[in-house]
Amino acid sequence: MAAETPAGTPAHDPATRRDLAVRAAVEQGLVGGAPDAEPLACLLDVAGIRASAAALTEAFAAALPAGTPVLHAFAVKAAPLVPVLRLLADAGIGCEVASPGELALARAAGVAPGRTVLDSPAKTPAELREALALGIAVNADNPQELERLDALVGAGPTASPLGMRINPQTGAGTIGALSTATATSKFGTALRDPGAREWLVRAYLDRPWLTRLHTHSGSQGVPLPLIAQGVRELHALAEEINAAAGRRQVDTLDIGGGLPVNFASDAETPTYAQYVAALREAVPGLFAGRYGLVTEFGRSLLAKHGLVLSRVEYTKTSGARPIVLTHAGVQLATRTVYAPAAWPVRILAYDAKGAPKTGAPVAQDIAGPACFAGDLLAAGRELPPLAPGDVIAVPDTGAYFFTAHYGYNSLPRPAVHGFTLTPGGQVHFTLAREAQPLSAIAAEAGAALRDALL
Repeated sequence: MAAETPAGTPAHDPATRRDLAVRAAVEQGLVGGAPDAEPLACLLDVAGIRASAAALTEAFAAALPAGTPVLHAFAVKAAPLVPVLRLLADAGIGCEVASPGELALARAAGVAPGRTVLDSPAKTPAELREALALGIAVNADNPQELERLDALVGAGPTASPLGMRINPQTGAGTIGALSTATATSKFGTALRDPGAREWLVRAYLDRPWLTRLHTHSGSQGVPLPLIAQGVRELHALAEEINAAAGRRQVDTLDIGGGLPVNFASDAETPTYAQYVAALREAVPGLFAGRYGLVTEFGRSLLAKHGLVLSRVEYTKTSGARPIVLTHAGVQLATRTVYAPAAWPVRILAYDAKGAPKTGAPVAQDIAGPACFAGDLLAAGRELPPLAPGDVIAVPDTGAYFFTAHYGYNSLPRPAVHGFTLTPGGQVHFTLAREAQPLSAIAAEAGAALRDALL
């Protein structure tokens, strides 16, 4: 059964697509109160993901001279799902990986080594050897890692572009745990520490095969001017190295990602065009065509295009506080549950048929299924009164939410479905990740080794 676009409503509008997808998910039994329906499902808007990828590539292409090499690499940690990586690859986006597992996902998605970048502050010798054997770009984090690369490069040739990650030490945003350019950040070589800049210049002069510089100072809560300041520091260091070398040794700047996402409404802001404008104002030389560019966006490509749907299982009151018990909680929205002030989410109310719910708003706690009191998606949230069988939707969850499951209470991973709309507004779902069977949970917990400790 398919939902239809209301007359006169543009099917390309993200909010319209969302409402149609919720109704279709209920009608088709993906979630809801039907006898065989799941209590929990997660959706990805394929058209929205493609639109974000196009907005990113177009924003940089419009600002750079024709022919400037650019690789937009998706930060796999934001949505480690092979079908997502394959969709982005089809849209021209590569992969930034930070672990052997993420590299395995990129390879499973068919992403070429030449469109893959390896970043991590704790790469093992085996990870480095594999990357250099495949020709994957590597950003070394620190002097000790650079010494490992010295030995590997000396042992044989590699096609891998190699560089160093710097910490510009430009300061923190509003979420300390996600600020990677503080004075004491664990990432990269600290640029403003005594003697560090001189050491970096010398390290490049001694190693002609170091041809890239990398920084990543932005993330959620970091404003555009602060991100741009970190890129300006990176560009200035590249200019200094090249001047000292008397040639264009550093030919590519990896400027990271970290564009913040608006979680307060459907508006997609800031945009990639606004980000590029901020960079052009702060670092005009970045767009002169002298350097190839690499970006590593994650959250901003996927967040707005994911949706969690949960059936309302029960409602009750405690101390006169209305409580709505759902199946969506800490296992999907881990950061929201443990740090609600930094990671608030919106809650949308739908009735048992998947239609937007109406009624005078009532303050309600939206609770998850986990066995601890803090498992709340929202406290005292003003919503139309919810009842068993209704559906809640949590938008903006396409990155770092249901894609990275947290196994508290051994709650199973829910199914993930991509959805598309026909020109007439019919909704079609495609399975992108199966719901985790209980047998798989038992297997991961050592069922085959049941008697091992007797």
